[in-house]
Amino acid sequence: MIRLFVGLGNPGTEYEATRHNAGFWWLEALAAKLGARLVPERAYQALVARVNLPAGPVWLLEPMTYMNRSGVAVAGLARFFKIEPQQILVVHDELDLPPGEAKLKDGGSVAGHNGLKDIQAMLGTPAFWRLRLGIGHPGVKAEVVNYVLRKPSPDQREAIGKAIERSLGASDALTAGDMAKAVALVHARPPRPKPPRPPAPPPDIAGAAVPPRPAKDTGAPAAARAPTPPPDPAPAAHPAGGARGSADVTPTIQPLGGST
Repeated sequence: MIRLFVGLGNPGTEYEATRHNAGFWWLEALAAKLGARLVPERAYQALVARVNLPAGPVWLLEPMTYMNRSGVAVAGLARFFKIEPQQILVVHDELDLPPGEAKLKDGGSVAGHNGLKDIQAMLGTPAFWRLRLGIGHPGVKAEVVNYVLRKPSPDQREAIGKAIERSLGASDALTAGDMAKAVALVHARPPRPKPPRPPAPPPDIAGAAVPPRPAKDTGAPAAARAPTPPPDPAPAAHPAGGARGSADVTPTIQPLGGST
């Protein structure tokens, strides 16, 4: 089981939000989860908390000696409480992993990390557990020092925070000594976000009333389109067989030469 949890970082407010302090962020999250309070311990030059669990007491430790002297605090507390290197977990920032990823491993190289290098030297062995929190790489080796001592972008900080939250889910397995389960929990891929739902289709308008079609426009103004006159009525019959309004005229012939 893990009896000593170590978070690596640099003390001081000017460093607390930088990438190199990712180990501090993890340890403080664990302290909050366990309801523990980190307090200064001059004997170990560190902030220390002790938590009594059913499996036995565990210690949480943040070295206050700056990164390259982290081994002083770790080795001092481990020797006093007779904690074996295999019972120590060191949480640190990792350049070779992108923000949002975390890896749990037993032993290995220090990969140029000054905190790990000093802990290995002070313990006399590389055989301690490491939890690597990805912070990404600047792409140029000469920029590494400045990169780790700067704040991550908001997106990177959010991704690192999610990796911390996921890896904290393995803390019970770590304290129980079930390291295979702890590795599986830390290395589990986060669930992919569900794709957004397609927009709702427009309402069915098949039964909607169809507006009347407008009358065909002939192109002529309304005033010029005179109504069609009614048909002429048939002429009425004359009483005597002639047409109405006409009269029979019989010419009078006057005899020549005198009157009668």
